[in-house]
Amino acid sequence: MKPNQVNCQNCEQPFDASFQFCPHCGQKANDKLTIGVLFYNTISNYFSFDARFFKSFFPLMFKPGYLPGQFIKGKRLLYLHPAQMYLFISVVFFFIFSFSVRQQTDSLNRELKKTLVSDVDVASLDSVEVKERERALKLEDSLTRIEIRKALEDNQWLTNMSDKDSIAILEKIPKNTDVSFGLNERKIDSLIALKASDEEIYKSMGMDDNDGWFTRKMYAQALKFYKARDGGTILQAFYDTVPIALFFLLPLFALIIKLLHLKKGTYTHHLVFSFYFFSYLFTVFSVIFGLNLIWDIPNWLDFLIALSTFIYLMMALKRFYDQGWLLSWFKSSVATFTFMAIVIPTAVFIMGLFAFLFY
Repeated sequence: MKPNQVNCQNCEQPFDASFQFCPHCGQKANDKLTIGVLFYNTISNYFSFDARFFKSFFPLMFKPGYLPGQFIKGKRLLYLHPAQMYLFISVVFFFIFSFSVRQQTDSLNRELKKTLVSDVDVASLDSVEVKERERALKLEDSLTRIEIRKALEDNQWLTNMSDKDSIAILEKIPKNTDVSFGLNERKIDSLIALKASDEEIYKSMGMDDNDGWFTRKMYAQALKFYKARDGGTILQAFYDTVPIALFFLLPLFALIIKLLHLKKGTYTHHLVFSFYFFSYLFTVFSVIFGLNLIWDIPNWLDFLIALSTFIYLMMALKRFYDQGWLLSWFKSSVATFTFMAIVIPTAVFIMGLFAFLFY
């Protein structure tokens, strides 16, 4: 090795000691490991959170269709990569969304524990406790009806219902009605109290010996839910599948866009467009859920924000595919309807079934 040379700690190649970076691999010379360096490297390497993010974020929000167009033209170092932007914004969204999920799961569990009280549970209470429970249920029922009536009044502009119509709806709602599973709950409760085996309880629920794995699994999960009254766990399992589902939903959205623009670009081009569009959606949803955590946004404002995503899609299609307003409106309408009316409901059904089977 020549004088005044050092070896790179990364690639072990020699270079001049006066160099600040290794000319072979690019690592910084004498890069001491500190807390700041550790976290900076983690963030920059995983998210590439640098100046390119800010150069990309404002065009993403205010110039629909501009970023995918620039990326397709070859300007791929000036702006953040579409997949990296999608990854970073989706992580931020799910972090904010997790607070809302926790509130929903806790609320669902509380409501189930209030309403799903079996005959065995009631029989084990003394007369004072039974009266207290009935008083609590009446109070809860009254509060619930007040909330329902307020919601109906707040949305009269949308439902076009009068006060009499709202009162008529409230009168049709049963009071203090326990949730029914469509089963002989008294018999199941008795078997549980007698510590009968799960197989005996399955048969009392209607399972046959010849039923296959799927049917037996459904009975097993139904009994598990009946015993635990833990609907929040199922809801949490459902939400846990959302990030995985998006890995399939985003390519499906790109396929819909591709079918609407068969003669314009390859599937990869439409995938780039979808990455940026979903990044915009997650940004908007992050703002909505973030604001709802500290302030209950009016329903009409939620509706306007949701409508803005459709307008954004129409403008993005017009710019990216260089087409007229009418054609952009038509294709954005078809894409939105197909995705919301067919793809999303199918995905929700599969995710719900998966959450119930494996929670």
